[in-house]
Amino acid sequence: MFIHKLSDVQSENIGNGTKIWQFVVVLKGARIGTNCNICASSLIENDVVIGNNVTIKSGVYIWDGVTLEDDVFVGPCAVFTNDKFPRSKHYPENFPKILVKKNASIGANATILPGITIGENSLVGAGAVVTKDVPPNVVVAGAPARIIKHL
Repeated sequence: MFIHKLSDVQSENIGNGTKIWQFVVVLKGARIGTNCNICASSLIENDVVIGNNVTIKSGVYIWDGVTLEDDVFVGPCAVFTNDKFPRSKHYPENFPKILVKKNASIGANATILPGITIGENSLVGAGAVVTKDVPPNVVVAGAPARIIKHL
């Protein structure tokens, strides 16, 4: 495991072979698998599960309630949201979950709304706004995201 000296990693549940680069914050409750690459300037909250062989590019914030299964790719500055009705200093009792299934990829600057499942082997295009579940083995793009291709 490699943890850059300029990162703040509070979790002890990080798998072998994982690399965490500079300016990354990983909170205590996060679980990160083996052989992951977490690039600079990212944040991983407490109630987050990251599988094995996951790549998280720079500028990605992974909030409570997100699970990334094995072999997931998250492009730079992709956004996961976990509050359907955000207000300052008002928090939901429970955050809706986001599940990104095995071998899915999320393009740069895509936005994933709360309560979404992204299907196995699917691909979310750069800049897409995902407002509903994505089936397995498809490519979605646009705002809102729509299926543009079956894999």
